[in-house]
Amino acid sequence: MLRILAFLLVVLALSLGFGWLADNPGSVTFDWQGQTVQTSMMIFLIALGIFVFAAIVLVWLISAFFRTPHTIGNWLEGRRRDKGYSALSTGIIAAGAGDAILARRMTKRSQKLLDRRREPLIRFLDAQTAMIEGDHAHARSVFQSMESDPETRLLAMRGLYLEAERVGDEKAARFYAERAVRLAPHVPWAGGAVLDGKSIAGDWDGAMNVLEAQQNTRLIDRDESKRTRAVLLTGKAMDRVEGDPKTAKAAALEAHNLAPELVPAALVAAQACFRLGDLRKGVKVLEKSWTYGPHPEVGEAYVAARPGDSVEDRLKRARHLANLRPGNVESALCLARAALDAGDLQLARKSALEAAEIEPRESVYLLLADIEEEETGEVGRVREWMAKAIRAPRDPAWTADGVVSEHWAPVSPVTGRLDAFEWKSPPQRAIAAQAHVLDETPAETQPTIDAEPSGAGADHGASQVAAAPSGPTSSGDHKAETTAAGETTKPATATAPAAGPAPKYLPDPSKSSDAAGNGSVRPAAVKPPAQPSATPAQSELGRTSEERKEARFG
Repeated sequence: MLRILAFLLVVLALSLGFGWLADNPGSVTFDWQGQTVQTSMMIFLIALGIFVFAAIVLVWLISAFFRTPHTIGNWLEGRRRDKGYSALSTGIIAAGAGDAILARRMTKRSQKLLDRRREPLIRFLDAQTAMIEGDHAHARSVFQSMESDPETRLLAMRGLYLEAERVGDEKAARFYAERAVRLAPHVPWAGGAVLDGKSIAGDWDGAMNVLEAQQNTRLIDRDESKRTRAVLLTGKAMDRVEGDPKTAKAAALEAHNLAPELVPAALVAAQACFRLGDLRKGVKVLEKSWTYGPHPEVGEAYVAARPGDSVEDRLKRARHLANLRPGNVESALCLARAALDAGDLQLARKSALEAAEIEPRESVYLLLADIEEEETGEVGRVREWMAKAIRAPRDPAWTADGVVSEHWAPVSPVTGRLDAFEWKSPPQRAIAAQAHVLDETPAETQPTIDAEPSGAGADHGASQVAAAPSGPTSSGDHKAETTAAGETTKPATATAPAAGPAPKYLPDPSKSSDAAGNGSVRPAAVKPPAQPSATPAQSELGRTSEERKEARFG
């Protein structure tokens, strides 16, 4: 639109100019080589314009003639450069797709068409191609050459860091990550690597400095920063709670204020307070943590806050803790354990049954078995609770990257990842498979256990409930049995050990007699679960009543 308007204005100006000349005619006379030439002003101006235009065209033609070699060279160079960038783009795509043959061919083509010194992507493509070809030594040398160029230094740090991680050189990986953080604090991979590395090394102050730099560059949001700082402060407090409880208390209390839901922060804060004699502050921290989310370790620390308290005082504390979060399984379990220790078996049974209704799981039935043994001493009832414990869902535990730990840790023992532990139930597959084997073992191949009506034999029978048939049989009642092959055999007997873990061997249903045909049952080894090797319920089966009491009262 503007161009059209400008064109119309030019035409208008020319029209006005020619109109003015037409209204005001004049003549031009000049002498040249002895001749006198006279013409009108209009014709003179037209001739002058033509002359000027012809002079401009002539000058342009002469200039273009002298520029032609350079123009042709630029055109050829641009065409070569376009081909080189096309090859470079194709090579990067091929390297990303894992096509080493095409990537190497495009690398050589781009190196031939482009200048390596001016185009750093050629070296990057060379390094990537070498990595997918498996030539890691060449890739490292390329990254090291890229390190001297300020434009590609950060990219070289990233490549060398990944190579160091691949070979397991944690020291070199941390070195390159720290250099990258100094170059660009906002880079996520470098900041995260340095943070994890300093956490693994126990340099909590250095890790918090890195975290502060990440927060200043807005690399992480505010909530994530608060949670990570709380974890780092908790790790620092755990390291110093024995030698420097005052520093540990300050760090743990700050962590608890940043993340009240972080149970280890509350525990180490309470521990530091108790060591310094500040019982009131430690109890207040545990109560606050309990209101955010009941946890068995918090309940245990709260009930045993003052070591000199009697069992009645501990029961009073457990009642107060249960009233803070009524209707919770951990509240009921805490109250039931304290009542059992205090000898209030009626309250213990009531609270344990309430916990079983809220969330039936392994520890609930183990506690009911202890209460039953303490109150009635009936072996059959104790066996019933033990059997339910074996088949019940497992209790939550600290789990990180497939590893189940008794205690929380700031970093994962497998990957070194910060804040990896979670309070959750371990996988049920191994336990379910073992319970399936226990349930479906054929009755004719199960070993007969000599049961005694009372005394040590009763405890031994309770420890072997996983392999025992439905109901005790007398050791003298040995009736002949007929196998599927028609052979008459005697039931095998097994003597229960006095104490120990759950049975490791179960009878193999496919083998009802040995090679000699004497009718004895061969126990087949059952592969234990990968982790843990035995559940708490199975471990309890191998304990006598005296050992369970000693473990409970400590």
